Amino acid sequence: MAVELSTRTRSGQATTTTFSTMRFPAGEAHVKVADPAGEQHDAGDLVEIATLRGTSGDDLLMLGMWADAVRQRGSTSVALIPYLPGARQDRGIPFGAAVYADVVNGFHIDQVIAFDSHSPVIVGLVEHLTVVASDRIVRDEVVGAPGTEQRYQGIIAPDAGAVARATAAAEACGLPVFRAEKHRNPDTGKLDGFSCEPLPETGRFLVVDDICDGGGTFMGLAGSTGLPKERLGLWVSHGVFSGRAPQLAEHFAEIVTTDSYPAQNPVEGLRTVPLAPYLMKEIR
Repeated sequence: MAVELSTRTRSGQATTTTFSTMRFPAGEAHVKVADPAGEQHDAGDLVEIATLRGTSGDDLLMLGMWADAVRQRGSTSVALIPYLPGARQDRGIPFGAAVYADVVNGFHIDQVIAFDSHSPVIVGLVEHLTVVASDRIVRDEVVGAPGTEQRYQGIIAPDAGAVARATAAAEACGLPVFRAEKHRNPDTGKLDGFSCEPLPETGRFLVVDDICDGGGTFMGLAGSTGLPKERLGLWVSHGVFSGRAPQLAEHFAEIVTTDSYPAQNPVEGLRTVPLAPYLMKEIR
């Protein structure tokens, strides 16, 4: 994935993109001035926006080149990084969240906007950060608002770590939340099964979480509910979809994610929600 660039005025009006990206023959990242700001707008009146999806180190370096160019021209820099790299490396050796945060902070970007960050640890490490939560998007794009003909009758938290996120989505939708659990063998630490609170005999239920990697947790959870796939949907804010994730389609009638991360595998029936309209609203 490449870094996507756009430009708008401080009043929010889209204008000709100031910069374009390129690479030298040896591979170094570089940014060129595609539209000299002085021809249409004063550089200080421009907000330069870069969107980075995924975790490519090459794209991170390109982001740094762009940020330096914006700073030298005196414009405001806003980076949309919906999937914050390192959010799942928030402890231990190496302390990956801090390493990635140091890289991003080193670019001196005026505002960084992320989506549904996995860990509060990295939120405290990245400077000038705005985090957009998933609850409103789940309501608007998947379930429907309270008082409307909603497509689901309850929200399921797949494990303890997802309870707060699932509860926020349930409250936004005016729906009950049901908790599921992963059970581990105390001797080996390996997964030993799944369980879920009793669910109503009718209705459809949406599993809500932030990241899907290989999908094993969600497949195990689906089996523990005893429900057919027609009564289950899955929302994940960031769809990595590695390994055997395509098998999720055998367990969920609907799978919805965002364009924060370029999926590694195609998943049958997957629907992807564009994040730009939600993230752009948070530009200061």
